[in-house]
Amino acid sequence: MFLYLEDSSKFAFSRRESFKEFLSSQDGEAFGMLGIPFDSTATYMPGARFGPSAIREASYNFEGYNLTFNRELKAPIFDLGDVSVVAGDFKETSKRIIDTLTRLLSHDLKPLILGGEHTITYPILKTIQSRDNPTIIHFDAHMDMRDHYNGKFTHATVMRRVYELEPQDIIMIGVRSASREEIEFVKEHEIEYYTSQMIQENIEEVTSKLRSIKDPVYVTVDMDVLDPSHAPMVGNPTPCGLTPFHMEKFIETISRKDIMGVDIVEVTSPVKGDQTGLNAAKILHDLLSLKS
Repeated sequence: MFLYLEDSSKFAFSRRESFKEFLSSQDGEAFGMLGIPFDSTATYMPGARFGPSAIREASYNFEGYNLTFNRELKAPIFDLGDVSVVAGDFKETSKRIIDTLTRLLSHDLKPLILGGEHTITYPILKTIQSRDNPTIIHFDAHMDMRDHYNGKFTHATVMRRVYELEPQDIIMIGVRSASREEIEFVKEHEIEYYTSQMIQENIEEVTSKLRSIKDPVYVTVDMDVLDPSHAPMVGNPTPCGLTPFHMEKFIETISRKDIMGVDIVEVTSPVKGDQTGLNAAKILHDLLSLKS
């Protein structure tokens, strides 16, 4: 059924029956998890290939009950393992991502993607947009809107390539580092962005914006959106970032939207217990609890 999957550890809250049994038991919203450990264009801290395993490992630290939101995590989720990526070959890896995701979507499962570097968001959205045209909510310390940076398809150009797919809209949250080229581009094309300073001063403005955006939505989370004190093991850590409390507020708001899919990328930690993996797993735990 799936041509390019490898076995991996499983997300703590994944169902343990067979995939066929899981599908037959679902009659509503359900999620399919995939790891994509692609790690080939890093320019500062490599290691995003460790992200899927780090997030899965960290998920075992969480209870089935979410105290913050007073919810039991009952959302149906099936962890299919990792896409078999080809190191250094983004073209072939993209082909494998598109093939695997197309098969997952054919079962009406909503994808939860564990990266891997941020470049993987392009083939993910290329696949998703063949079914619908989402508003993209982009959490990141950086705009990733360069036209060229060590190539056309890298972690620093991914959102420029995504923009070229002509999504319904793109909203950037947590930005605090950009080139002049990127600033000029987003202003010229009227792409909305909220810096971490703006969020610190008036988070309600951002949550109000999130409430008003058009469905459906796709959420991409580069973990460097968090301050390095909360997420030190990322590809490009950048000071003065968001906190897990900010993310709780945003995830609570986004959970009310029609979410087509989510990716969490740029976790570079191979170390069990690292807070980067823990905070990535917490974002998923919160979202899945709120969707239960």
